[in-house]
Amino acid sequence: MELTRAAVRVPADIDVTVAELASRPNAGMVVMSDAFNSIHQATIRKSLERHQLPHIVPWREYVTSGGMMSYGPSLNDIFRRSAQYVDRILKGATPSELPAQAPTKYELVINLKTTKALGLRVPDQLMALADEMIE
Repeated sequence: MELTRAAVRVPADIDVTVAELASRPNAGMVVMSDAFNSIHQATIRKSLERHQLPHIVPWREYVTSGGMMSYGPSLNDIFRRSAQYVDRILKGATPSELPAQAPTKYELVINLKTTKALGLRVPDQLMALADEMIE
């Protein structure tokens, strides 16, 4: 396996980068979680779809909107835990004294419609591990 880093800084580079990666044999893409990718999620997804490039995206929400697969922290769990912090602050806790917390719940979500459109078969073992299968 060869890892290629592709730093995309402007929207016009999205399709160029995806097309270049898709031209390689047995290629795939991991979309990282950052502000640029979140803002341009739809453009990235459309390019991945157009070039038939298998991909993993950072959040469940990307998969529900057509992404192939995600494995990452549960945003619902993060937001729920954030509410507990707000509650503690409102009850008098000093924010700087509250411990930093890492995500504790991770989700594997697979979009079967997208994998089928890409001509891929999801192994039974992977489906058994999935928290959610979108059909």
